[in-house]
Amino acid sequence: MKPRPPAMRTKRRYILVRILPYGMVADQKQVYLSVIEAATSLLGDAVVGLAQPAVVSCDGGYAVVRCRRGSEADITTALATVTSVADERAALRTVAVSGTIHALRRRMKPIRPAQDPAETAVGDGCFTAYRYPRQKVDLLEKGIKHQKLLFFTEADLEER
Repeated sequence: MKPRPPAMRTKRRYILVRILPYGMVADQKQVYLSVIEAATSLLGDAVVGLAQPAVVSCDGGYAVVRCRRGSEADITTALATVTSVADERAALRTVAVSGTIHALRRRMKPIRPAQDPAETAVGDGCFTAYRYPRQKVDLLEKGIKHQKLLFFTEADLEER
């Protein structure tokens, strides 16, 4: 069978999505089910049926979601409402939207694994520091019942 000429094909958009938390290994089918559930609950069955979202690939902390052209704004909105993938807490953050997968692959940056936690002291407290890529640092105060989670960035630390 002869393929359709490009002018007669359905126009599609591809959305590059980063899967959070860092280092989470997600199955493509589970990501698809989460996206469909979020989109259906937010937009309804009719809109999702017209948008035809699908997860094309899921690897290296990123997923590529395909949809029909003109519906990418609805799907990116629905992606922001995903709270779990396969019964694990997760979030999907849109990185870029493009007309080709090749253009999105250039935007994928390898995600560095989180560094090993280190002990640090801030003021009077002793904290365990979890450093993530993109300058995110979580400080978890030691204690049995009085754990306090602090969020600092590198810029906040420089102001002190």
